[in-house]
Amino acid sequence: MHILFCNQGMPEARRMIAETLHEHECSTCAPEAILDHLEGVDIITPFMTKIDATVLRQGTFGLVQQIGVGLEGVDLATATQLGVWVARVPSVESGNAQSVAEHTLLLLLALSRQLDAARHALTQRQWFTPRGQALLGKTVCIVGLGGIGVELAQRLAPFGVRLTAVRANPAQGAPPATGITQVYSPAELHTALADADYVILAARYDQTNHHMINAAALAAMPRGAYLINVARGGLVDHAALLAALQSGHIAGAGLDVFWEEPVDPTHPLFAQNVLATPHIAGVTDAFHAGVARIYCENIRRYAAGAAPLYAANAPTFRR
Repeated sequence: MHILFCNQGMPEARRMIAETLHEHECSTCAPEAILDHLEGVDIITPFMTKIDATVLRQGTFGLVQQIGVGLEGVDLATATQLGVWVARVPSVESGNAQSVAEHTLLLLLALSRQLDAARHALTQRQWFTPRGQALLGKTVCIVGLGGIGVELAQRLAPFGVRLTAVRANPAQGAPPATGITQVYSPAELHTALADADYVILAARYDQTNHHMINAAALAAMPRGAYLINVARGGLVDHAALLAALQSGHIAGAGLDVFWEEPVDPTHPLFAQNVLATPHIAGVTDAFHAGVARIYCENIRRYAAGAAPLYAANAPTFRR
């Protein structure tokens, strides 16, 4: 089997995969050059590369195996029509959800305790400043209650916060271990935001929730609230966020994902109280080991003629 990685990202995970799957050929290409590298490819790993109808029809591969969860760039309907399996690696199974939850706490605490300002104060020999904001007694709204949202809630509960959530199917409620007191539907998003000191985005992104955090949603949040996005950049209207930060309505933002990646570090948004990291929330040793294990298992299943685990579609025939 010939596996094509459509990105140079996650070199450690790719190395682990190549070493484990030594009987298969692994190669990489730049996202913009994918059409030039499809000949003889059996399996594609997109990363953030768009696998649209053109790519699907031009290639002869039969499996799109993501190295993580996100499949928003894959044309599932065309893949199914052509007999191409599409599979992901669930965040909880790989260690990704746990890693992203930890990173979210990093962003949240650094913003709350004004870490950047505190480091500056130290260099200026200014003591007992700035004043931080404790999480105790605050309300945190988690938008998206999948693997990451659940892991995050479990880690936040001991801080003494009140937890609420927004999920696609609110009738499912929340696992008791999360400590979440109220679950809202997407139609009730603004109601949920109005009560939150911190809003954390952990929802799966698609065109139905593009820019769900727009000017109206930001206005619904209390003045002085914080926004953290560890899901996908498309969930947030970054122009509206910039305006809300400039006006002081939003006190700060923690961003690990952006409207384009890599993002321009000179963008005016980063002149505001924004703590930004380069899409590394899930990039840990635990994730690399977990994703490589499940990824390799799926490749071997596919090579043996079996359906892949964690498939996002169910084609009636195999190309």
